[in-house]
Amino acid sequence: MDDGFRGLTLWNTMSRAKEALRPLDWRNAALPEADKHVRMYVCGPTVYDFAHIGNARPVIVFDVLFRLLRHLYGEAHVTYVRNITDVDDKINARAARDHAGLALNEAIALVTERTAAQFHADIAALGCLPPTAEPRATAFVSPRADGKPDMISMIGTLIEKGHAYQAGGEVLFDVSSMADYGQLSRRRLEDQIAGARVAVDAHKRNPADFVLWKLSDANEPGWDSPWGRGRPGWHIECSAMSAAYLGPHFDVHGGGLDLIFPHHENEIAQSRCAHGTHAMAEIWMHNGFVQVDGRKMAKSDGNFFTIHELLGTTRFGGRQWPGEVLRLAMLKTHYREPIDFTAAKLDEALRELDRWERASAGATAGTEPDEAFLAALLDDLSLSQAFARVHELFDAGRAAEALASLHLVGIDPVREQAVGEGVAARIAERLELLKARNFAEADRVRDALLAEGIQLKDGKDPATGKRVTTWELKR
Repeated sequence: MDDGFRGLTLWNTMSRAKEALRPLDWRNAALPEADKHVRMYVCGPTVYDFAHIGNARPVIVFDVLFRLLRHLYGEAHVTYVRNITDVDDKINARAARDHAGLALNEAIALVTERTAAQFHADIAALGCLPPTAEPRATAFVSPRADGKPDMISMIGTLIEKGHAYQAGGEVLFDVSSMADYGQLSRRRLEDQIAGARVAVDAHKRNPADFVLWKLSDANEPGWDSPWGRGRPGWHIECSAMSAAYLGPHFDVHGGGLDLIFPHHENEIAQSRCAHGTHAMAEIWMHNGFVQVDGRKMAKSDGNFFTIHELLGTTRFGGRQWPGEVLRLAMLKTHYREPIDFTAAKLDEALRELDRWERASAGATAGTEPDEAFLAALLDDLSLSQAFARVHELFDAGRAAEALASLHLVGIDPVREQAVGEGVAARIAERLELLKARNFAEADRVRDALLAEGIQLKDGKDPATGKRVTTWELKR
């Protein structure tokens, strides 16, 4: 019987060991082949500000895994869910600051829509595919017409099962009700209690208890619930959205190392206790931290950079950086290791892409990646080893296999050939907008292309006097 193993092993934070991926659906002999899916959830952005380079790392890492899973199982058999958190106190604060004259809900909508749109433009420039589904937290707070899991219903279930309680205007999860709470982070509950500031949250039964629901003031966004008008805690959002699209128990859950505790630990607690399952995800994956020029990113230190800035300004290293350069620089370090993000690393990635581009002149990608390249990927996404194999392939004159291998991880060094057709269509769209004097939309198209590393140049046809637009890749 096919147990779904395709040679892929991944480091599981839960077990602290590499484990073979054997998707749950393939273990179900009664499930028809057509209905089998590898199911993966990754925590997405909280859309109160533009995504920074540290936020880019999990998006790129899990995009590579998404591509690999589609290669191994087929595009129709992989479900990748990455959420958008659009209800959060940071969003409320940003909306009140930036749009003080507007009603808060209207201001929040402006902040979240603008920030989410920029996030999508930025990660597209980094070569990332859209996930299969991208739920927004606000759509999963209250019971839904389609019957998908929601936060209020899940909180109600936790109360009914004795895992949550009301106190001090909040609904809290009772960590003592879960015998093995803390498995992922390996933090003992007794240690958390010893270090907690009990006086600050005297209404809690246990200092480690965390918020599922909190009441909202009249000027704060809120939803009606059995516990009063309020809004959800952060952790319950991902528990509800992952269950809505992937079920109570799925294959892979990913995110940054900083999410292990408390976010992922608390997701596990909520989900397992609500659904009565022994696990939330089979494999937990976490990428390492990103620092810039040897230091933790901080606006006060002047080393804090958004993806948008790196793509579109010269503030970092005196130049703009194309998305494929940022992607390759990020992938050259193993995803579990920390990255020191420097201009020198980006220069190295740029030179590597240029070398591959020259070596692939006149070649077209093959239909299958090289076996040694694929073997490196199957070993917990060992991309440095995989890229070393690409150099060997180019040196051996096997450009077709090298290109097919790079395409598997979302890198195309033949950039002009790869983007030319799509750019031409968008230039034509912009010219039509300019003719219609819709300058705002025309500027939006131009700025989106620039964010992807494509510089437009307007001029006139000397023979006809008509506007013509050419483009070049910014390096």
